[in-house]
Amino acid sequence: MVDRELTVRGLLLGAAIAAVFTAANIYLGLRAGITIASSIPAAVISMGILRAFNTGTIRENNIVQTVASAGGTLSAIIFVLPGLVMVGWWRDFPFLQTVLVCALGGTLGVLFSIPLRRALVVNSSLPYPEGVAAAEVLKVGARADEAPANVMERTRGPFVVLYGACAAAVMQVATYLGAAAPLFERYFRVGSGVSGFSTAFSLALIGAGHLVGLSVGMAMLAGVLIAWAGVIPIYSAGLAGDIAELAGQVRADKARFIGAGVIGIAAIWSLVTLVKPVYQGLAATMRAARSAGAVGSDDRDISVAHIASLSLVCLVAIGWLLHDFVASGPLERFGWPLVVGGVLFTVVVGAFIATVAGYMAGLIGASNSPVSGIGILSIVAASLLLALFIQPQVDAGATNALVAVALFAVAIVFSIATISNDNLQDLKTGQLVGASPWKQQVALIIGVIAGSLVTPVTLNMLNAAYGFPGDPNRAAIAAEPLGAPQATLISTLARGVLNSDLDWSLIGYGVLIGIAVIVLDQLLGAMKVLRLPPMAVGIGIYLPMDVTMPVIIGAVLGWLYTRSIARSEQSAMLERFGVLLASGLIVGESLLGILYAGSIAATGEEAPLAVLSGFAAAPVVGAALFAVLVATSYRWVSRQASV
Repeated sequence: MVDRELTVRGLLLGAAIAAVFTAANIYLGLRAGITIASSIPAAVISMGILRAFNTGTIRENNIVQTVASAGGTLSAIIFVLPGLVMVGWWRDFPFLQTVLVCALGGTLGVLFSIPLRRALVVNSSLPYPEGVAAAEVLKVGARADEAPANVMERTRGPFVVLYGACAAAVMQVATYLGAAAPLFERYFRVGSGVSGFSTAFSLALIGAGHLVGLSVGMAMLAGVLIAWAGVIPIYSAGLAGDIAELAGQVRADKARFIGAGVIGIAAIWSLVTLVKPVYQGLAATMRAARSAGAVGSDDRDISVAHIASLSLVCLVAIGWLLHDFVASGPLERFGWPLVVGGVLFTVVVGAFIATVAGYMAGLIGASNSPVSGIGILSIVAASLLLALFIQPQVDAGATNALVAVALFAVAIVFSIATISNDNLQDLKTGQLVGASPWKQQVALIIGVIAGSLVTPVTLNMLNAAYGFPGDPNRAAIAAEPLGAPQATLISTLARGVLNSDLDWSLIGYGVLIGIAVIVLDQLLGAMKVLRLPPMAVGIGIYLPMDVTMPVIIGAVLGWLYTRSIARSEQSAMLERFGVLLASGLIVGESLLGILYAGSIAATGEEAPLAVLSGFAAAPVVGAALFAVLVATSYRWVSRQASV
């Protein structure tokens, strides 16, 4: 059989799926502040379509999900780009400029992360939860000659994925109908301050926790305790008002910035520790390029020469884009300094965050990786540079223009971060299914272009219908604008730095906490006991508790499950079945999440399926259904060796 991999059919199918996922994710992200990973849903859809031709291979399916995931991931540009409308610099999203910001930044994200593949994928123990999950889905859906050799595993594996998907679907449907609450939350007084507990009833996050493992789960728990047993009670002490609102406000205004500080210092530490392996990875890439003609050599990246030439083309185009952005405005006379500075900023910060974003994706998965934290650090850095070198030479009326330049430059860098975050995850999937790295890297660039073309069209449609908070030119149809929480925060930060009213002490406290965690983690490593990855601690502080708690619970459940099957003669297979179950949980919730986002966009209603809106017993039903589905799923999968 001909080994189909990088086919025109696969690229076109991947681009079509990428367009759909990008549009859905843009809407969902602007409304709820979250986006859904598209790798696994794309793999499932691809397998269903290509099986109809009876010619699809696991590698061709992998190319489809690679293209689709790159486009869907690029939708995270909404965490920055709407800020230009919020500050009144843009009235809408110019098609060419928006496409180029996404396409150029995204392509650099692919190129900058290629030298990291050997260091962070091939020669790394990072778990890559979503990459592993996508690979398992591709394997169990493979045709007979590519499927696992173990007959029991080959025949029952797909049903394990299907079971997990159905369990997650049951939970999601109950939530969408209004029969089950999506989360549990309670807030209470701690002395004169407040705290609380919350967890989402998300089986996908349970699956993610199973895949990331106990070490990351415990590190996230440490971060949650720092935030909710320390930071929030301390900063809310003596404040009056509704305790739930106080907790939410203090988390958003205080804890999140402290978490950003922890993430920042952990990111710097990660970069320092990766200097040697990244150098070795680059050297290995160059050696592989020289042996490209060797028979059987299938572990090749895009060559260093091509990486360098494509990067140069992108940087020249970015320079032109920056020059065009500041032309005919209050900063026109600083055009060339801003262009040179912007390109240097893109190269230096872009390469840095490509490493950090890739590491975070390997640690906790692309969906749970807080790239918005990278956006926070990037906007602070860009705004500080402008405040130091440009602001003293312009009048006060140019401050808004400086904010706009900072947002525009960070939007490019953020595109690099989001794609780097996704790229290494996809390359891990490719490694596990025997894909050719350079073919996947070509597919990633094509996916970036596909997603870029959809982005301005979708943003303009939503801007016309809803608009964004703070936009002085808003003329939307709907009474309430889309929340766009990350874009609101990042534009607020840019204004805060350039208007000199940002509380640096919070980020400083985060840095100190991060240093302490780094020291503790190194000591634990020397004692060969459970590690506490500093990045995961920062994530636990930064993200809402309802997002982190299911991951923590899933990590504990995965550990307990692995221990419970350890004595079985089929323990290795059952352990893989646990991974398949976790993958299925992610598949079911992700697929329904995409479909539900589409129904929201189509109907214009926030809860189009909520026939039981206001159902009094929804919290009890949600908790009970969640517990039953989790318990029965693990019980069922643990018995598969004896069925």
